[in-house]
Amino acid sequence: MTILVLGAGEVGRRLVGRLVAAGDEVVVATRSGTALSGARSVAVDAASPEQLAAVTRTASTVVVATNPSQYHRWPQLWPPLIDSVIAASEGKQVVLMGNLYGYGRAQMPMTETSPLDPVEVKGRVRAAVWEKLFLAHLDGRLRAVEVRASDYMGPGAGATSQLGTRFFEPVIAGRTAWVVGDPGAEHSWSYLDDIAATLKAAIRYGGQWGRAWHVPSTARTRAAIAGEVDAVTGRRSRVVGYPDWVLAGLGLVSPFLRAVGDSSYQFTAPFLIDASETERELGVATTPWTVVLRETLAGYR
Repeated sequence: MTILVLGAGEVGRRLVGRLVAAGDEVVVATRSGTALSGARSVAVDAASPEQLAAVTRTASTVVVATNPSQYHRWPQLWPPLIDSVIAASEGKQVVLMGNLYGYGRAQMPMTETSPLDPVEVKGRVRAAVWEKLFLAHLDGRLRAVEVRASDYMGPGAGATSQLGTRFFEPVIAGRTAWVVGDPGAEHSWSYLDDIAATLKAAIRYGGQWGRAWHVPSTARTRAAIAGEVDAVTGRRSRVVGYPDWVLAGLGLVSPFLRAVGDSSYQFTAPFLIDASETERELGVATTPWTVVLRETLAGYR
């Protein structure tokens, strides 16, 4: 079975590593032809149906593990990408790496069957992407599932992650970490290795497709996480939320920060994911939090 993975970011890299270790034939496709150990690499513009079709011919499964980094341009960048994937994946399995934006202000915790009800642009884009793929599934053109994760964390999580370098570097140093929303609001965090494990299990699932899976995740407040880091480092850090007027002002000059502000509701109240059904059906589980925190801190050393 040849598996084509679109994207070689933190999620794509981990997934490729797991698939290669399991003996799968893996092709990784990126614009630059990023080389990953054990996989064949190709340079391709995934938004080009012709280019993508040329590399999907021998694949039985296509994993969409890429995500345009320019949040404010999702309405322009996502439609041609998913259209290209659908056109090039006739008769194949498609596993879409997704997030929770499409749920909007859902009843907590969000489950695999919670209705999509987006409240801002990025959520509407992601919901529309899944709807297109799901309709192709219903039409019998392909088999599709979406694996949805909450905000990710772990070694390699960069500046755009809510629990990335902009959080952990100042906290580890005993300084102030500025965050979006309320530091005391409980939030689910998806460990990067758990995301890869869920994607791998979804690829192999022999049951019904045309559905969503949730990545098993851990709920913590950012204030509590900082306290746990302090207990390790012996320092005293602070976590402070940006005032609303600061985010609004930054959004006036930065389209990216305006897009971040639009989804800040996810951090002003509990934002929680339930993955019970996924755990039961796919046999995946959350990495113990003590391990997640230990490995994450080790990554910053």
